[in-house]
Amino acid sequence: MSQQKIDWSAMWKKEDWWALWLGLLIFFLGLGPFANISLIGWNWHGNVWIDITKAISPNNKMYEWVGWGSLVLQYIFLLVLLCIGAYAMKYNLKKFAAGFTFIYWATAIIWIIGCWGYSAAVPTWDPKLGRAVPKVGNVVLPFSLGLTPEGGFVYLLIVGLIIRNAFRGFAEKLLDAARPEWYIKTAIVLLGTTIGVKAAGALGYAMVVLFRGLCAIVEAYLIYWPLVYFISRKYFKMTKEWAAPLASGISVCGVSAAIATGAAVKSRPFIPITLSSIIVAFAVVELLILPWLSWALYPTFSGMVMGAWMGLAVKTDGAAAASGALVDALIRAKAAGMGLNLESGWMLTAAITTKIFIDIFIGVWAFVLAVIWVTWIERKPGEKVRKLEIWFRFPKFIIGYFITFLVMLAIAASSSAAAKLANAAMGEIDPIRVFFFAMTFFSIGLVTDFRVFRKEGLGKVIVVYLICLFGFILWIGLFISWIFFHNVPVPLAKG
Repeated sequence: MSQQKIDWSAMWKKEDWWALWLGLLIFFLGLGPFANISLIGWNWHGNVWIDITKAISPNNKMYEWVGWGSLVLQYIFLLVLLCIGAYAMKYNLKKFAAGFTFIYWATAIIWIIGCWGYSAAVPTWDPKLGRAVPKVGNVVLPFSLGLTPEGGFVYLLIVGLIIRNAFRGFAEKLLDAARPEWYIKTAIVLLGTTIGVKAAGALGYAMVVLFRGLCAIVEAYLIYWPLVYFISRKYFKMTKEWAAPLASGISVCGVSAAIATGAAVKSRPFIPITLSSIIVAFAVVELLILPWLSWALYPTFSGMVMGAWMGLAVKTDGAAAASGALVDALIRAKAAGMGLNLESGWMLTAAITTKIFIDIFIGVWAFVLAVIWVTWIERKPGEKVRKLEIWFRFPKFIIGYFITFLVMLAIAASSSAAAKLANAAMGEIDPIRVFFFAMTFFSIGLVTDFRVFRKEGLGKVIVVYLICLFGFILWIGLFISWIFFHNVPVPLAKG
């Protein structure tokens, strides 16, 4: 192998590094609550709504007076930051700014539509009606698709696909700003903030729940991943650059894991991005099916088993949490009919804690795969691999993920007062992360040409996903959940 030196100019010329810089900048701005100020609290987040006037809110209540103006402020904020990066990376700045303007406003509008109650409201148990019904506040809806606001990801993808494949000329003008890898990598840097705060909160739960979360890591990474990779390669003849991100996306942590793995093994950029759209679509299907299956399986399987199962099975954080909440409500209602008054929140806790510990190791797994790919998979006979090659291969944005995760974990775990401030900071940062995810899915649609899929065999990828997810991943997850939680009862409510 020829001698290689670190190209320091990559630190201001590559998307990987710019995702790190932008993510860390937003992260440190979001730490304002620790100085009793709010520097980015005017950014907005979507609410599940029936009354359109209540569809969005600034992230910090002190900026409520800004109202819908927060959309404009966030647009200017992101436009400036991203244009700085675009200029440094020598993109066509005029085309980037114009394309980003359309992408931003289209994403915002579609995301708000995705938060409409008839689409996003998840059924919750109503004791007066004696059944689960979709609600927005105190308003009971006659029906809802129950997709959670994350259903907006699906809508964004669909609209992007329509524009790309039905209005090709217009779509071409947006491609300079349709940068799904840049957006998702920035979002993953910010994801460390959320995971760090939540992991610190999990430290206070019963040790058995923490232990189960750690065991989930062993399960997801050491059992699921090799099985999916083997099936993809052996029976479906998929290439390594498809099989590795697919295995991570199905078995580990959905979108974030697929992106990190793709970067570690140097897949072509559109591969993990394409897999991300499939992962989100399947997560919505799981959300609609698995909580009700859990309800049917109770009490054969205990409530804690069902809660942990949701954390293992559902691949996006929001859908996993929504599934856990619905399982908590459905099983408590069923138990009440059997004369058991179960305490609320424990099954949801099992779901979230399990998911958190899986999420934590996204960066670890990306590093492991980078080492494996450099040392064994792509190594030529007689070739000596230098350690520096691992640095070249390692996705740099994962450094940001570790920084934000470890900083917030240390702060939030230090004291209850610090934990409260950490939660306030997370409240300002996390909605921006979600919006970067949203722009990612719209951009995925904009860069996805169906003519390429016919060549790449996307149908084969979906078949592998179906076989692995419903063939063994769900059932192995249920079995291992049973092993660790079958003798852990949900506490009875007091009174």
